[in-house]
Amino acid sequence: MPRPRFNRILLKLSGEALMGDGQFGIDPDTTGRMAEEIREAREAGHELCLVVGGGNIFRGFAAAARGFDRAQADYMGMLATVMNALAMQNALEKIGVDTRVLSAIPMATVSEPYIRRRALRHMEKGRVVIFAAGTGNPYFTTDTAAALRAAEMDCDALFKGTSVDGVYDADPKKVKDAKRYEHLPFHQVLADDLKVMDASAVALCRDNDIPIVVFNIREQGNLARVLDGDGTATIVSNEE
Repeated sequence: MPRPRFNRILLKLSGEALMGDGQFGIDPDTTGRMAEEIREAREAGHELCLVVGGGNIFRGFAAAARGFDRAQADYMGMLATVMNALAMQNALEKIGVDTRVLSAIPMATVSEPYIRRRALRHMEKGRVVIFAAGTGNPYFTTDTAAALRAAEMDCDALFKGTSVDGVYDADPKKVKDAKRYEHLPFHQVLADDLKVMDASAVALCRDNDIPIVVFNIREQGNLARVLDGDGTATIVSNEE
């Protein structure tokens, strides 16, 4: 099935994607490469906004499992996403891409507060908008924040950049004959509990008819290829 062209997209990057080959933290070379790919996509006529996770610095759910108060741990994870958003802003602006960071937790010194109409106006002016601090609420993942912002920004699709080239019926890093899907309907993802995004994010995209495109962001140049309808990816949508 040929992929449609998506003009306005929300790109969801995991915090781990910013680590490069490291075990934690932010790799400047990796953020620079991703920034270059975003610049190329923008020059090709796409409007982009971003949500970045924080797992390379702090993962709230894992911390809660080790005894942290869950809400407090989630707030700490949100602060980690702000650090990653600033790192991506720095990488983008170094190559001449006009960027704004909007945080769901007010931090006037380093970012603008998240206001939907302001974010839309930034996008209309051609800026790349980076949404930080998740939804601003504990118990919600950055996947859910990405789905929410994609709906609020009237995005054509949510692109999820991961370390694998699509959605599989099992973990391809552990099961060598795992089956990769080219296309999936939302209801199958939820019924089979496939690990695309968390269930609330998938349901939010389903209800707002926003396709999810899962692809490997670690492969250089892959974002442009997938945006052009080439490259390897899995698309999740309401179509059977």
